[in-house]
Amino acid sequence: MYEQGMLHGTRTSTSAKRLIFFDIDGTLLDYNKRIPTSSRQAIYELKAAGHEIVLATGRSPFMLQAVAAELEIHSYVGFNGQYVVLNDQLVYANPHLTDELSRLAAVAEQSGHALVYLDHETMRASQAYDPYVEECMGSLKYPHPEYDPDFYHQRSIYQSMLFCPEHEEGQYRKRFTSLQFVRWHPYSLDVLPGGGSKANGIKQLLHYMQYDPREAYAFGDNLNDMEMLQYIGNSVAMGNSPEAVKQHAKYVTTDVDKDGIANGLRMVGLLP
Repeated sequence: MYEQGMLHGTRTSTSAKRLIFFDIDGTLLDYNKRIPTSSRQAIYELKAAGHEIVLATGRSPFMLQAVAAELEIHSYVGFNGQYVVLNDQLVYANPHLTDELSRLAAVAEQSGHALVYLDHETMRASQAYDPYVEECMGSLKYPHPEYDPDFYHQRSIYQSMLFCPEHEEGQYRKRFTSLQFVRWHPYSLDVLPGGGSKANGIKQLLHYMQYDPREAYAFGDNLNDMEMLQYIGNSVAMGNSPEAVKQHAKYVTTDVDKDGIANGLRMVGLLP
C-alpha cells in the first residue's frame, strides 16, 4: 500500500549522498513533453547536494539524450532495463535473440501488425507506414521510423514496439511466453527480452555500484514502472499515475504538471 502525502519515520538527511532514479515521460516530462520549471530546479538542487541522478526509462539512448543534456545527467537505465550506462560508460546490455524476433515478426506480419526495432542509436519499422505507429511515435514527438524490416538482422535490438489494440495482444502473450510485453499506449506495447524490466536493469546497476536498493529512491508513473517502484526502498508514484501503479509505490506525490517531482522530493526528505 502507498502513503499519499504522508511520511512516517525519520527524514533522510540531505547531506548524505543518495541514488535517485527518474522515469522520463509523465514523470520528468509533462504532457507537452517539457520539463516543468520546478522539476528542473529540483534536479539542480539534488546535484548540487552531491546526489547521483539516473534516468530510468523505456526510451532508447538516442531518444533520451535531449533530456539528459538539458539536465546534465550522464547515467541511465534505458530500454526498460536492457541498456545501462553509468557516467557515460556501458555497464550492462541485454539484447533480444534474433531467432525470437524472427518468430515475432512472422506472427505480426500475418496479423497485420507493425513492429519497430530499436538499437541504442536509431530505430526502423517493419512496415513503410502504419497509422498506429504514426500516432504512437507522434505522442513521443518522433516521426514514423524509416522502413527496414530486416533491421534486426543487422543490429543488436534491445527493445521492440508492437502496434496493436489491447484486445489483440493476447495471442502474443500466449505464443511468446519468454518475452515481456508492457503496454505503454492504447495502440502499442514494448517488447522486452525474457526477464527484462526496469527493476532488473536497476538491479544490475546497483550491484555494479555496490548500492543497497533499500537506500535508493525512484519516481515513476506508468505500468512499466511498477516493478521498479516495488524494488526500490523509497519509491514515489506521480499523481497522474494509474491506480495500479500507485499501489506499488511507498509514496504518491502530485501530478507531473503540479510540481510532482519537487513535492515528492520534499515528501521523502531530499529537499527542504
